[in-house]
Amino acid sequence: MKIGVLALQGDFLEHIQMLQRLGVEAVEVRLPKHLDGLDGLIIPGGESTTIGKLAVDFGLLDPLRQFGQTHAIWGTCAGAILLSKDIHRPQPLLELMDITVQRNAFGRQVNSFEADLDIPELYRFGEQPRPYHAIFIRAPIIESVSGSARVLATLPDGRIVAAQQGHLLATSFHPELTDDTRFHEYFLSLAD
Repeated sequence: MKIGVLALQGDFLEHIQMLQRLGVEAVEVRLPKHLDGLDGLIIPGGESTTIGKLAVDFGLLDPLRQFGQTHAIWGTCAGAILLSKDIHRPQPLLELMDITVQRNAFGRQVNSFEADLDIPELYRFGEQPRPYHAIFIRAPIIESVSGSARVLATLPDGRIVAAQQGHLLATSFHPELTDDTRFHEYFLSLAD
C-alpha cells in the first residue's frame, strides 16, 4: 500500500512517521504528479487557508478533487476543513464531504485540550475496546453532516469531531500526535 501525505504546510511529517510505523510506504505530495499510484491521501493539520492557497498555486485543487472521487482521503484538523463543502467563509475547499465545519471552534492555541472519545469503529484495531485519546489544537468542529456522511465521534456535549462519508474521513483532532495507531489503521482499511 502507498499513501500520500499532502506536504504543503502543517504536520505532514508526523503522519508519514505513523504510516511508516505501520509498515506502509508513505510519500510527500506537493504536485499533481505525486498523486499517481497512491492508494490514499492524508491532508494534515496546519493552517487551512494557507494549505488551500498553496494547493491553488501548485495546481493541486482540481487533481485532489478528482483523486477524492475514487480514492480514500483523510483530513485531520485543517484537512477536515478542506474536505468540507461549507465553512461559512470564502476559502479554497475540496468540497468532497457533505459536512459543514466551523474553523477554530474552540478558540485560540491556549484553548487546546485533550479528550477520551468512544469510537466503536476503532475497536477492531485493538485487543479490547478502549477510548481513543484525542488531541485538539485550534480545532474545528463539524457542525453538521448530511447526505451519506455519518458521525463517527462526538465530544460528551454532542459536538461532532469525526465523520466519514464512504472512503472519505474527517477528524477535528490530531491522531498523528499520539502513539495510538488505530485511526491510521482505520484509514488504511478505507484505502484498501
